[in-house]
Amino acid sequence: MLLQLRQNTGYMDDHWAAAAAGHVEAGETIFVAAQREAAEELDVRDLELDYVTVMQRTRYDEPIDERVDFFFTARSWSGEPRILEPAKCAELRWCRLDEIDALSHPVVPHEREVLLRLRTGYVPTYLSFGFTGS
Repeated sequence: MLLQLRQNTGYMDDHWAAAAAGHVEAGETIFVAAQREAAEELDVRDLELDYVTVMQRTRYDEPIDERVDFFFTARSWSGEPRILEPAKCAELRWCRLDEIDALSHPVVPHEREVLLRLRTGYVPTYLSFGFTGS
């Protein structure tokens, strides 16, 4: 998997995170938004994406709203991933799922949850994170 080390964003700085992420813009599907974000952040194009899961999340100790995140894996792409937003990304790193616990910085907690499930080979189509009893 390809991870980015976040910096200067005000949210989860100094954490490893999915290499490309962002918000859906008006008129976009989630697939188009994922492809656009990968092009804007990593300079990769022609992504063939597989849907993995959707996660409803909250963090009572962080000043964020409730969020819904969609997770994909990429089967193929064109281009060599590189940092296009150096003010927000300190480093890119390829690593295996079994290496996430040995990384130099923690992984964003809700993303770590999905990665750990990918490592087991089973990810439900819906996850919740941060809710009491979830």
